[in-house]
Amino acid sequence: MNRKNFIKGSALGLAGIALPGSGYFEKERISKKDFITVAHITDVHIRPGDNAPARFKECLKMIIRKHQPDFFLNTGDSIQDASYDDVVREQVVSQWQIWDNCLEVIKQYEMYSCIGNHDPWWKAPSKEDEMFGKEYVVKRLKMPGRYYGFSRQGWHFIVLDGNNANVSLDDEQFNWLQKELEQLPDHKPVLIMSHYPILGTTPVLVGGGHSDFKKLKDLFYKHRDKVKVCLSGHNHLSDTTLYNNVYYCCNGAMSGFWWGRGDQESAGPGYYLETPPGYAVLKLFTGGRVENQYIPHGF
Repeated sequence: MNRKNFIKGSALGLAGIALPGSGYFEKERISKKDFITVAHITDVHIRPGDNAPARFKECLKMIIRKHQPDFFLNTGDSIQDASYDDVVREQVVSQWQIWDNCLEVIKQYEMYSCIGNHDPWWKAPSKEDEMFGKEYVVKRLKMPGRYYGFSRQGWHFIVLDGNNANVSLDDEQFNWLQKELEQLPDHKPVLIMSHYPILGTTPVLVGGGHSDFKKLKDLFYKHRDKVKVCLSGHNHLSDTTLYNNVYYCCNGAMSGFWWGRGDQESAGPGYYLETPPGYAVLKLFTGGRVENQYIPHGF
């Protein structure tokens, strides 16, 4: 992307910003060993049309070349759609095959994913069909379960499944989340990711957020020495909100306006409302500080 276009996307105040208190002006004194670099992609909505696979591959290559991330986080809606009533088996299989082919570009990297609302196929012939629902998505995205946790380089990561009644955590999952946070050492920095925003500005603008946000907010406050950032997608908009010292980062979609021309052509191609298609790079510091930078990709 040329500098003119980057500045155009950045003028929104969404791209290329460091979160307050992140040590942005101390970079010359920061060593690579002091932080993890994580690439965040979301709402890829991969499909054969509009040259989307080639564009997605080019973006993945650029992320590796420019940022050299330690690993990738993917907050769902990986394929265009399996959830609509008229989707048939062949469409679901084809979309996942395209996804697998695209990820060959970054096969040397780990990717941790969560389930988006467009990923499961609910219209399979029966619930016993191997492709029905979430478990097939778990298999295709190589997830250990529909929700899970893992640790990397001093940080703990929690991946949630908000695809339940009224966009929320079911009781089983919430109880697990409580225990997961309780068993962590004091001041262990935690990143929580869900497909849907938990808090933020974008749910006010377009909806699409967790309905159990108050319950989750209360839990995070109880563990405020641990929970540092909540990462999401779903809304195809870019927004960073700070509440009770937790950063809620809803980053924009890789697909932007679903790989189409967009609804804001005066701003640039592929925009959805005021957000260009892009990805985010997070720096997670050993002491719990966070930088989240949303970057338009231009493909």
